Amino acid sequence: MGHGTSKSTSSDDSTDAGGTNSKSPPSYRDKIKQKLHLHHHHRSTTPHRSKLNSHDDFAGIALVTLISAEMKLKDKWLACISIGEQTFRTGISDQTNKPVWNSEKKFVLEKNGPRIAKVSVFETNRLSKNNLIGYCEIDLFEFLTRVSDSEVFELFDPSSSNTVAGNISISCSVEDPIETEKSFARRILSIVDYNGDGKLSLPEFSELVDAFGNQLAARKKEELFKAADENGDGVVSMDELATLLALQQEKEPLINCCPVCGELLEISDKLNSVIHMSLCFDEGTGNQVMTGGFLTDKQASYGWMFKLSEWAHVSSYGVGLNSGSSASHIVVFDRKKKRLVEEIIDGKIILSMRAIYQSKVGLGIMDKGAKEILQSISEKQGKKMNSVESAKDIPAFLEFFKDQINLAEVKYPLDHFKTFNEFFIRELKPGARPIVGVGCDDVAVCAADCRLMAFRTAEEGLRFWIKGKKFSIQGLLGNIPCSNAFIDGTLVIFRLAPQDYHRFHFPVSGTIEQIVDIPGSLYTVNPIAVNSKYCNVFTENKRAVSIISTADFGKVAFVAIGATMVGSITFTKKKGDYAQKGDEFGYFSFGGSTVICVFEKGSIALDEDLLANSERSLETLVSVGMQLGVSVKKRAELSSPDITSSSYSWRAYAFFSTLPVHCALGL
Repeated sequence: MGHGTSKSTSSDDSTDAGGTNSKSPPSYRDKIKQKLHLHHHHRSTTPHRSKLNSHDDFAGIALVTLISAEMKLKDKWLACISIGEQTFRTGISDQTNKPVWNSEKKFVLEKNGPRIAKVSVFETNRLSKNNLIGYCEIDLFEFLTRVSDSEVFELFDPSSSNTVAGNISISCSVEDPIETEKSFARRILSIVDYNGDGKLSLPEFSELVDAFGNQLAARKKEELFKAADENGDGVVSMDELATLLALQQEKEPLINCCPVCGELLEISDKLNSVIHMSLCFDEGTGNQVMTGGFLTDKQASYGWMFKLSEWAHVSSYGVGLNSGSSASHIVVFDRKKKRLVEEIIDGKIILSMRAIYQSKVGLGIMDKGAKEILQSISEKQGKKMNSVESAKDIPAFLEFFKDQINLAEVKYPLDHFKTFNEFFIRELKPGARPIVGVGCDDVAVCAADCRLMAFRTAEEGLRFWIKGKKFSIQGLLGNIPCSNAFIDGTLVIFRLAPQDYHRFHFPVSGTIEQIVDIPGSLYTVNPIAVNSKYCNVFTENKRAVSIISTADFGKVAFVAIGATMVGSITFTKKKGDYAQKGDEFGYFSFGGSTVICVFEKGSIALDEDLLANSERSLETLVSVGMQLGVSVKKRAELSSPDITSSSYSWRAYAFFSTLPVHCALGL
């Protein structure tokens, strides 16, 4: 909050360093602003918060405090909390195995917004990178239904969710919308109450209204004051005046600008104005407010050496495309937990990919024989990963991706896998990936555990994500007979990273009309290559194009794309087979790879959250079976306003139906 600038004084006013007029003593308004900004240097930078559309979206403001922890190791510690697209961190505690922080942060809770907060604890004995030791995930809405405001949570070792690394004490309370308005008013008014008697006079109230940027006539101020002064003794209590101010803000707003940061407020947008001022005021109080401005806990935890390198490359943590194409990190949005997460890639690999794919020189080398080298490397690596000796690489792989692979979901125990590739193409336990809308073939689902980009047309994909100059639907699908049916069609890209479950599934129910293999290169499918204007990954890589005939979506093209280190694409279904959405279709061998689905023009209405993220060049982390979109044809047949409004509302309804009836938020 607080991205606006303070209100400026007129050009002929000469002001001193404190912002007061040097020709006259400071006014009440100046004193108020000085007092509000007394601890201004403590304020944390926070990302822009999207505005709420209505009171119905607002569930309250939650105050979360990271109190202390008890760790099994002795070290110096810091903690981070992530929710939605915001991450905050505490200072470093000097206590070695029982760190104390007492650091707090307020979060705006939306009824259908982020609710899972991740708390991470890092040891800080490294110069360039602090080490994640334990984490826990907290459902804030569930927390708020409990009797106690504070609770101790186990911190799980990121290498194994069955191992406890320590525990952390956290408190959480919530202000409902009415209390938010009243408490804010009380805190503001208490600043004017210089004698601390809990009562205000008319002159004090008048000066306060002036500080809010509202030049009400003296008669109007007196009317408001008398309305609160029930006993007529010339003073009113803080609670009485706070109640009056809250009510008046609904009728005829008194506050035109934020008294903390000076940002002009939208008079008609009362809800967001109160939320803005409440959060802005708290950041200026000098309490143990956590430092913000981070996207992920990993970014917040880095040591001072890394921060120097970030200072030299300030775009490294821009959301989406900047992170994927030009930085050493990729940030994606976790759809299930509704927060940003950081994809782990070895730094040496990142540097190599930049050198090759982000320059003409690099791609020139590729054209002069490197493609054949990649093919040879992939073949040799494929053979190695199928050898018995490769099984010893599994523990190191799990350690590298320690908090991104859930072994509890895997169908077989680790000793079942005799080679690395057997583990890489692992199956999951039945039910590990629930399929949305079973029996409703007019609802399409995600085809893989992946990072997803979704575009209404290929042209949108070129504008926001794919930078290869020669990309086209015809180039992607090759010379299959029905490729013209997909011109101007809807495009969905499912990118699988090495740590992902590497079996792909049917997004729709239908019959496989054909499967056509198209030979090609084995470029990486990492965003660094996809976002390169010098490379055409999707139309030049080896791929297999399948056409699925459906009753609700027409024809759907399903393209499995090979990539560096992926020597084979294996299908577990064949031409002529009928499959239900969510059924397994095949798998990729070792490496990362991609599936692209192309729907005929006007056949599918993609979920709005997927489209919105993609328009920001931000990939969405999804799982097999999550909803992708709804058949436009089916919508037209039903012609129901409730259905045509947005498929996203179906998920919203499902979310609310699962909330406890005794929820303290009154949802």
